[in-house]
Amino acid sequence: MKNEVVLTPETLLNWDFKIDARGYRPQEVDKALDIVISDYKAYDRKVKALEDRIASLNEEILDLKHQLRSANEREELYKNRDKEITNLDILKRISDLEKIIYGKKDE
Repeated sequence: MKNEVVLTPETLLNWDFKIDARGYRPQEVDKALDIVISDYKAYDRKVKALEDRIASLNEEILDLKHQLRSANEREELYKNRDKEITNLDILKRISDLEKIIYGKKDE
């Protein structure tokens, strides 16, 4: 069974069957219907594959949006952290200044 679509709308429109005494030849009609069925199955497979790909990409988009949101939140935390001066920061600065001042007096 082929995975490629053979029929076009023009092919279906212009399909011509030879007529027997009892009507169309059953073998030709069966062959044509087999091709139509094959094409429908190929379309179904393509549609399913594309739907799966769309679902996968949508999941990836949601994951990336979540990562972006988390990164933005972390960035805000770091920005705010730099702006806040805690008592520990002040004590460290005082300690560093005392080391500089008293270190120079000892010399």
